[in-house]
Amino acid sequence: MLDLRKQHLKHQAPYRARTIGRLAVALLVASLFLAGCGKKAAPKEGGDDEGEAPTPVTAEPVLRGAIDHVVVADAVLYPVNQSNVTPKISAPVKRILVNRGDHVKVGQVLAELESADLAAALEESKHQVDQAQSAYQLLAGATSRDDQSKAQADVQTAQQTFDAAKKVYDARVALQKEGALPQKLVDDSKLAMVLAQTQLEAAQRHMESLSQVGQREALQGADAAVKTAKAHYDSLNVQLSYGIVKSPIAGVVADRSVYPGEMAQPGMPLISIVDISSLIARANVPVKDAVAIKPGRPARIAGPDGDLAGIVTVVSPAVDPSTTTVEVWVKVDNPGEKLKPGGTVRVSIIAETITDTIVIPVSALLNFDEGGQKVMLVVGKDKNAVAMERKVVPGVRQGARVQITSGLQEGDIVITSGGLGLDDKAKVEVQAPKDEDEDDDDDAK
Repeated sequence: MLDLRKQHLKHQAPYRARTIGRLAVALLVASLFLAGCGKKAAPKEGGDDEGEAPTPVTAEPVLRGAIDHVVVADAVLYPVNQSNVTPKISAPVKRILVNRGDHVKVGQVLAELESADLAAALEESKHQVDQAQSAYQLLAGATSRDDQSKAQADVQTAQQTFDAAKKVYDARVALQKEGALPQKLVDDSKLAMVLAQTQLEAAQRHMESLSQVGQREALQGADAAVKTAKAHYDSLNVQLSYGIVKSPIAGVVADRSVYPGEMAQPGMPLISIVDISSLIARANVPVKDAVAIKPGRPARIAGPDGDLAGIVTVVSPAVDPSTTTVEVWVKVDNPGEKLKPGGTVRVSIIAETITDTIVIPVSALLNFDEGGQKVMLVVGKDKNAVAMERKVVPGVRQGARVQITSGLQEGDIVITSGGLGLDDKAKVEVQAPKDEDEDDDDDAK
């Protein structure tokens, strides 16, 4: 039993030796690590580590300048002008002269409708006008002259009768004064004279009324008949012109809904035309941004076919209650008709230009731990340069620049690169910014 135990211990000796060696190495590594940590954590007398290397940074001086308040929004393109051409009469389509995609001009013939029945009615109406004009001329000529001649003859006859009756009356008055005639004969002659005078006045009034009233009324009636016939003719002539369908605008044919032989109905579009020489980008802008936008402000439209200059034409006076946005229209020329209605683009509107304000690079702007934003300033020079934390209030942003409304003044030096994670009052070394050529060389390496 004792021999077996000795033999077992003899076989386990090499394994125990290897295990003890491994434990010794592990203890040695642990002791070295703890010693290194203790040295790193032990501060030197005097407080801060005077041998700490400054952090390399780039910086720029704060300057005053101008910055644009740019409002960016998505927009949908619409044609600047469009027209759904509809017929004004009900008639079969005789022929269509344009197809989709054709460019048309103002007044160009687009289609023709069957109008033979209207042409025949127009010819009949023309003869009615000629007939009415002939009747007017006849009334104004021969008939009026005959009536005036008869009335004039009646006046002359009545005048002669009155003159004769007056002579008899005057003679009898003279004889009665001499006592040669009784008073009764004088009275009879006077009555005859008065009756003749009454007939004369009636004949004169008839002639006057015939020349001034009767003729005028007769001519007015004939003239009204001429005008009625002519109005009917003009109406049929206009309806006949509706058989030729013309384009009211210049543009491109977007659609045609009928073909020859089909019946065209008033109010039913025959051909749709869009003018895409210019387009309107309609964007929904938040109310806070739309307040600064005015018609006439410049804008840019970025789409799949490039960047084009535009101008604000409409700022809606009302707010859409469903989106709490304001619709803004930007008009842009469309050379080559590359932009298509219905497409989406990105609109950048220069709402206002702010002048004489503090402007710094966006890269200098950092987030505050307590909320808000800050920048790191460089205070001191050369070896004494340190970073100083400064809370700021940013304003308008434009590309790589941002306006600072509070917290900075002209002449301050802000760190533009290397400030992220930098402690307040940490040592810094201001370096010159790299040129683009140097960056390209580094990338190539």
